[in-house]
Amino acid sequence: MSAKNKLSLTLQFPDARLKKQLPKALLKQAVQAALLAPAELTLRFVDAAEGKILNRDFRGKDYATNVLTFAYTEGSDAAITLADIILCTDVLVQEAAAQNKSLQSHALHLIVHGVLHAQGYDHENEQEAEEMEALETAILATLAIANPYA
Repeated sequence: MSAKNKLSLTLQFPDARLKKQLPKALLKQAVQAALLAPAELTLRFVDAAEGKILNRDFRGKDYATNVLTFAYTEGSDAAITLADIILCTDVLVQEAAAQNKSLQSHALHLIVHGVLHAQGYDHENEQEAEEMEALETAILATLAIANPYA
């Protein structure tokens, strides 16, 4: 979690509904806050149709999910983290409303979550989940975002 890590960030908005609400500087700030090492990342905002296809084809789950991380260097000795982080606009909007959270806060939380996945963090068991949630909460606090798990 250091602003000193080199970051190359590409943004893709095939679903452009959130482009104005999520400016590049804000997205970069959230990614940078979660970086533990240099990274080349792409954030891609997609609609439910694309999100469902990706989740089905790569995870075997036939529904759109909020965030998918495709980590290409996880578990390797690579000096740089390479990953694509896919955010589904439809799910993000729906969840933010259902959880009574601002769209921006929820999006930044999911980005931090995805960046941590890209760096090898997971939540497959209770201990991993607690560690990842604590790290997310600490990172989000640096962005003035309340604990999303409270």
